[in-house]
Amino acid sequence: MTLIKQWIDSAAAQWGGAVYLQDAGGEAQLTFADLQRATRAWARCLDRDGIPPGSRVAVRLPDPVEYACALVAIAGAGRVVVPLDPAAPAAALAKVLDVAKPEVIVAHGGSGLPPGLPVLPPPGPGEENRPAGPGPMPPAGGIFLCTSGTSGTPKGVLLRDGQLSHVAASVAIHHRLTPADRGYCCLPLFHVNAEVVGLLATLAAKACLVLDRKFSRRGFWAMIKEQEVTWINAVPAIISILAMEPGDGPAPESVRFVRSASAPLPPSALRRFERAFGVPVIETYGMTEAASMITANPLSGPHKPGSAGLPAGAEVRIVQRVGEGPGERYVPCPASVVGRVQIRGAGVITSYATGGRAGAIGPDGWLDTSDLGHLDGDGYLFLAGRADDVINRGGEKIYPREIEEFLLAQPGVQSAAVVGTHDEVLGERPVAYVVPARPHQLANGDLADAQSEDAQLEEALRAACEAGLPKPMRPTAFRLVAELPAGATGKVARHRLRELAAAYRPSEPGAAA
Repeated sequence: MTLIKQWIDSAAAQWGGAVYLQDAGGEAQLTFADLQRATRAWARCLDRDGIPPGSRVAVRLPDPVEYACALVAIAGAGRVVVPLDPAAPAAALAKVLDVAKPEVIVAHGGSGLPPGLPVLPPPGPGEENRPAGPGPMPPAGGIFLCTSGTSGTPKGVLLRDGQLSHVAASVAIHHRLTPADRGYCCLPLFHVNAEVVGLLATLAAKACLVLDRKFSRRGFWAMIKEQEVTWINAVPAIISILAMEPGDGPAPESVRFVRSASAPLPPSALRRFERAFGVPVIETYGMTEAASMITANPLSGPHKPGSAGLPAGAEVRIVQRVGEGPGERYVPCPASVVGRVQIRGAGVITSYATGGRAGAIGPDGWLDTSDLGHLDGDGYLFLAGRADDVINRGGEKIYPREIEEFLLAQPGVQSAAVVGTHDEVLGERPVAYVVPARPHQLANGDLADAQSEDAQLEEALRAACEAGLPKPMRPTAFRLVAELPAGATGKVARHRLRELAAAYRPSEPGAAA
């Protein structure tokens, strides 16, 4: 029996009538007893259709409670779930399916799906009462995800039942989740954060998770109060938006903490949020290859803004690459020295499902994350950025995150991202993409006023950088944009910004890219 199935049965036995999943915007909910019945129904349904344990089953359902139930129940039934984006067009889904190669797609009809795979509807009423298949169910379930990192090229990551359970239990323990907790999640259910930190950690704690279809600043805190939420699973973009207009503060008394993940949170946004709402923000660091959480700041004890926290469920080391070819090796870095972040542990994959170790996983099990960072004297991890994002300007290494945090601390800046672009003399130079923090009345008002505000902001940012940043770190150009290209969880797609910077052609002679 899978560990996830054990959690389902245990929760149903102890808290069968308690609500496991709640729709934030409606009356839809799912109890632990409902989840147990759904798991049995899925097992019978898949057995009947000749889809044995260990098979891959894609899921694409629009309703969040139904989607979440299917995901957990199918994994509990010993199959490997392939979560799909319900809003993605057929062409985008085809890329994921080509990597994952599922045997069937769970959906309400075949509309919007690429052809070629059978479509299976969710089980009907009474399906759980059908006779079970012969023999015990092997512990073969899990989740199959596609991750592209910064390259845009999908890689298959198969997370087994044991890996998922290990990390989910670590999340529940680290965040001190109990049956009294009600979490909030508006993150996409086809992403590892919502699946492990949201659904499975909540199941491990026999708690409740409130699912929201989409984050909206308007009425957010009223909804949190109404749903009696005790912790919020968020991304930096959500925290920054709430911090910019803190008129609804303080937060409801029920909220213990806000969890930040999926991308770095600027210290300035963290401080604004905590001052406005009186709720601690717990910064974390994770990745798909580690079944989500790698490090996290503690709920009690030293909390260091700008840090991703302490190892939580995985080992972390910082190394530098020495030598080339067959003699290449990794040497541990002293405290506070920036190097490559490597991880290892029970939740970390040892190979990619799409073939081999992909050059990222060593024979000793250490996975190279391609992230750069350092550990301080207390063992807290501070991330400097991706290895591919480092800007080499005349031989000097520039970490975009340092520039971004400086820009985000300036008045009038909502978000910012810095990338390198080609320079004939120095090799590369930094270019800043900035989203202005315009008042609503200006954003919806006169275009000329907005252009004037943009010009003033650009001038102010240039002056601030000249006064506060070393010359090599000063952006050579500022591009003011309505939004930054980002993925489903809000992580900036830097490869797209680099493409924009490389393709930019100034409208005026002599203008910088």
